[in-house]
Amino acid sequence: MEDRQNSPSDFIKQAEEILLENLSSETFGVSELAEAMHMSRSNLLRKIKKDTELSASQFIRAYRLKQALLKLGGGASSVSEVAYEVGFGSVSYFVKCFREHYGYPPGKWEQNKIPEPQEELKTDPAKAEKKPKRNGFYYALAAVALILIAFFFLYPDAELEPALESEKSIVVLPFKNESSDSSNLYFVNGLMESTLNNLQKIEDLRVISRTSAEKFRTTALSIPEIADELQVQYLVEGSGQKVGDKVLLHIQLIDAARDEPLWAAEYHRELQDIFDLQREVAAEIADAIQVYVSEEERARIAKRPTQSLAAYDYYLQGLDPFYARTHESLQQAIGYFEKAIAEDEEFALAYADLALSYYFLDLFQREKQYTDLINQYSDQALLYDSKLDVSLIAKACYYLQVQDYRLALPHLEKALDYNPNSAAAIQMLSDFYAYYIPNSAKYVEYALKGIQLDGQAQDSTAKSYRYLQLANALVQAGFFREADAYLDQSQSLYPANPFVPHLRVFVDLVQDKDWQKAANALSRLYRRDTNAMDVLQDLAKLHYVLEDNDSAYFYFSKLVRHREANNLELYTYENAKIAYVYRALGYRAKADSLFADYVAYCEANDSKYQNAHQAIRYAYAQDWEKSLEYLEQFSQEDHIQYWFLLLEYEPLVKPMKEKAEFTRVFQQIKDRFWANHRKMREDLEGKGLLR
Repeated sequence: MEDRQNSPSDFIKQAEEILLENLSSETFGVSELAEAMHMSRSNLLRKIKKDTELSASQFIRAYRLKQALLKLGGGASSVSEVAYEVGFGSVSYFVKCFREHYGYPPGKWEQNKIPEPQEELKTDPAKAEKKPKRNGFYYALAAVALILIAFFFLYPDAELEPALESEKSIVVLPFKNESSDSSNLYFVNGLMESTLNNLQKIEDLRVISRTSAEKFRTTALSIPEIADELQVQYLVEGSGQKVGDKVLLHIQLIDAARDEPLWAAEYHRELQDIFDLQREVAAEIADAIQVYVSEEERARIAKRPTQSLAAYDYYLQGLDPFYARTHESLQQAIGYFEKAIAEDEEFALAYADLALSYYFLDLFQREKQYTDLINQYSDQALLYDSKLDVSLIAKACYYLQVQDYRLALPHLEKALDYNPNSAAAIQMLSDFYAYYIPNSAKYVEYALKGIQLDGQAQDSTAKSYRYLQLANALVQAGFFREADAYLDQSQSLYPANPFVPHLRVFVDLVQDKDWQKAANALSRLYRRDTNAMDVLQDLAKLHYVLEDNDSAYFYFSKLVRHREANNLELYTYENAKIAYVYRALGYRAKADSLFADYVAYCEANDSKYQNAHQAIRYAYAQDWEKSLEYLEQFSQEDHIQYWFLLLEYEPLVKPMKEKAEFTRVFQQIKDRFWANHRKMREDLEGKGLLR
């Protein structure tokens, strides 16, 4: 068989030379290559396909991976450095592609390198006698050649396909409304939603999220261009209309590499057959792309959401306002979901989204109004479908609302089991370990999973926030250099992301401990947006640490007034610091009130940080012995956030720093943190996620 990659045409050689010149640029893709080669994008796609049998994006990715192998063989760069050097914006995505392309993660290159044969092939005897010193570059070339030889020896009829071919990936594009009545758009959107939801239940299929697909509703991009941007193999297009009790649906599955339909069908059905139609479409797509679907997954796909068409119609009408997430739209969605339940009292999906609507209405409100309703409706959802991921997420939200965090966790984990493509479950688990029961190791794990699940499939703004979240997870776990790298990626994707410079201040602070520089930087950020409460409270805390109580009071008082005016429950865990500043300036009554709220927070807190908060509580009361007792207990906790190592800089504990016992205990806290950090690094490196 002809090895096209080993005998490239002049066209491919030119393309590779241009790619090499732009190797480190993540944004240098198909469009940029076409422009550099002075040809249209469509001509480039056809030419690359003809010469390599690969799509343009596959060709570019394969070339980047080839260069990555050479760089790893040189031994001068780490995996993360190589990832960026060859133009991958995400280390985890690079590792995924590398592993699937070569059969092992880049961190295991040395162990998987094929041994050099004892006798060399002597194509030039004169050169062979010189036996020049072999450097890393030589070994890399030898490894590439031997890997290819071994592959074709073991699989002589196989073609060397790009890594992502082994993973089935698909996007369901927004369906078009062919009805003359534009008010039927909600029904067509519902057909798209059901197709997406059914495919998401298949574990062996990577399904792009609804949010990522939605931006292509009015796009002028071609199918290959959409596939390149989303990094998927298959696309589903559809159009539909509802006329009376009749449903017409035209749907096609497109093979992105060939830009041609793999399967297409037109359905004329009675409205009462809508659920059978949805199941049939999912089954046809799964069969066409030859993805494995377990019996349990087939059963979940086949399950009818409701027995009532009227209930289903009301439910579909509620989805658009539900996704809008404004106060007014949520109230509108609630009305539709209530009508759906009135038609079918066993409609689990409607109960679940009704519970979530009330949860979103209560979110960030100091006085919770809808706790009982969230509990009631989530229970009803679980009663009628305990394996529906949305039912489990709704119940988890109830437990988050009542701060019973440990009961929320198993519901989120089960939701992910039943829907492996649930971006909501992944995001909530990441947030769960970041904010509710902080665990730096788990936070990093789910932040990385979020990147792997949909990180490459989102637009630049969404990806920027994904990378920002991962940077936050990494810095909390002590991976400062890696956090810096992801912040750079976040900023390059969305330069206007307001949270990047905010987090950057603290990534710098943990490394240089220059509190005044950090305060100056945050002050500049705050002047840009005086409504940014997150920046405001951090700026106040920096002045508190600097013992500039006048400035700290100036900013803290703004936060307190904002909370009270809007009846918000924000940053209660910082009330001891705020009370300290108020007390120092003589505002005793207000300080006592703030501290009383902090004590209540400590009593209710059952996270791994409860002993740290209690230590602060008794430090405020100047009960040093009690404070040290709680610090001693806190020193036994694993996987804490790095921020708690900054406790020693706080004025509240300053009097204790003179005590030898404090020095001993705090050193234990530091030692345990860094021991966990080393174990975590070893684990992530072993999985090829970090180096």
